Amino acid sequence: MPRYLTKSRFALALACPTKLYYSGKDQYPDQNTENDFLAALAKGGFQVGALAKCYYPNGHDIDALDYEEAIKRTNDLLQQENVVIFEAAFRVDNLFIRVDVLEKIGNQINLIEVKSKSFSGNSSLDMLNKSGYLDSGWKKYIYDVAFQKHVVTKAEPDWDVKAYLMLADKDTVATVDGLNQKFLLKENSNGRTYVEIVGNPTPEELGEEILVRVNVDDLCQMIYDGTDSKTLPEKSFIDLVKYLADHYSQDKKIITPIHTGCASCEFKTEEETDGKFSGFKECWSHQLHWKHQDFDKPLIFDIWNFRGKQKLMDNGIYHMDQVTVDDIGSGAENQEDILTPKARQWLQVQQTVSLDPQPYIDLDGLREEMDSWVYPLHMIDFETSAVAVPFYKGRRPYEQTAFQFSHHIIYEDGRIEHKGQYLNIYRGVFPNFEFVRMLKAELSEDEGSVFRYAAHENTILNHIMIQLQEANNDDVNDKEELIEFIKTITHSANHRGTRDMIDLLELVKSYYWHPLMKGSNSIKAVLPAIMNSSEYLKERYIQPIYGLNSEVKSLNFKDGWKWIQLDDQGKVISPYKLLPSLFDGLDDDQIEAYLMGDKLADGGAAMTAYAMMQFSEMSQEEHQRIADGLLRYCELDTMAMVFIYEGWKEMII
Repeated sequence: MPRYLTKSRFALALACPTKLYYSGKDQYPDQNTENDFLAALAKGGFQVGALAKCYYPNGHDIDALDYEEAIKRTNDLLQQENVVIFEAAFRVDNLFIRVDVLEKIGNQINLIEVKSKSFSGNSSLDMLNKSGYLDSGWKKYIYDVAFQKHVVTKAEPDWDVKAYLMLADKDTVATVDGLNQKFLLKENSNGRTYVEIVGNPTPEELGEEILVRVNVDDLCQMIYDGTDSKTLPEKSFIDLVKYLADHYSQDKKIITPIHTGCASCEFKTEEETDGKFSGFKECWSHQLHWKHQDFDKPLIFDIWNFRGKQKLMDNGIYHMDQVTVDDIGSGAENQEDILTPKARQWLQVQQTVSLDPQPYIDLDGLREEMDSWVYPLHMIDFETSAVAVPFYKGRRPYEQTAFQFSHHIIYEDGRIEHKGQYLNIYRGVFPNFEFVRMLKAELSEDEGSVFRYAAHENTILNHIMIQLQEANNDDVNDKEELIEFIKTITHSANHRGTRDMIDLLELVKSYYWHPLMKGSNSIKAVLPAIMNSSEYLKERYIQPIYGLNSEVKSLNFKDGWKWIQLDDQGKVISPYKLLPSLFDGLDDDQIEAYLMGDKLADGGAAMTAYAMMQFSEMSQEEHQRIADGLLRYCELDTMAMVFIYEGWKEMII
């Protein structure tokens, strides 16, 4: 097989040139290629790509996987005076690209790269930062287009090549219902993901276009001139492309200095067995002359929210046992009152290095907080989605959709009950207003304190409040009641509710830390930590007291469910690992590792499962299985908040 530098490999090399050597080799597993189908669901890119093609109804699709066949078919079509080609193939020397949409009008070529990224603005100038340089959030997209324009221009120097990004326009609204339902995701026999377009959508059926074309020729020119950043590049763009292409074609490794980005390297694997190797370990061993045991020691990567990692690495500091209090910074030793971020970082370093297994808890501070709470206590958790192709008429691309909530209640006498839940299982239905209506019914029976974990629920409710304000009174006749309810349990720059939700994450950050949490405050890290350290929780929940008609009431678990189960070392197994996977063939560790690598929230698996229900073809039985799984997972999210409360309550008595 020829070794061409493609646009995906070019993008990989921009992040780290060394990765070119590991890319595509079976002996170096790539953690980012777990499942093409999940990636499509999480990103919405396949649907956006299919919609873009619908805007060019006379376009020709080059579906040949073979390089030579794709190039031949492209060249044949380019003989026409005017033509639109999807996946047009070009090869120059050891460079090869496929263009998403290529529009040929005489001698002018419109090169259109379709991305599922959202855009709100008037021109490419909105992709620059305040200093006039390319915004970091747009860099990889513009470099992608610049690379393609370079190849096409080099292949056909007589053409006038214009470069465009086609993006989801957040300033437009869908003018038809069920737009997303026209694009169903499927997998073929080879495991490749594709979109099946339902029917033959006409412009009338698609409504007004929700994708916008943005000309980026000026940004490409900045890249070619080396003026896209305040730091002058070591190589010109053309020299960089040639350098990368030559090394890839010759299978020669480029040595890249170690940097903080190594922490998220997709070629990092913990175990090296059966001819599989970690590219991360190989790279570091070569540069630092490390042995196997050096990788077993805690790395500075794990220090929570610490921004000085690159400076430490530049000074040869890679392990936590090399870090001093001065490295963390002023205030690191002050662990009095509320635990500051720096004090928390230094606490983590100290206890990790000393192997101290004891948790830190500010009993006085936590007791004061808990004494202010009003019973009954309400634990709520939302699952949401933001899709590129809107579910409903009148909605914008990437507008938040709240499809699920769970609600646990804790009474003053200690009784616990999974009180309520909501899940929209219907395709093409915009659920947000019914979602708030159901939540209002759940929380309006008393004035008890309401709890969330992280800012997500507050953000979503404020977003829905804006949607309600924009809605017609005739369509939502109780909009004012719903708006007033949202205001009572949320805050923004303009209001603070009388029952403003209490954020358990902020309490964790201020008053609690456990070595098992390492560098994470995610509820999925806090939960097993507090369960392993609380004898009260172990004794209580190793008993079969959870279920539909059990001591602790549940809406989704049969009687006799045990939340505490122990592994071979006597450690509590994370309750999340006790639930069956939401996806056939993949466990949720793989799913979360993939999705979290793209900085999605802890709800990444739930969001993806919901997208699967909306976008993919499945049987009624499979649809129900996923719905049941979503209900159990969301119930566990609020029960996890109950566990944290109970563990703390027992500690402060």
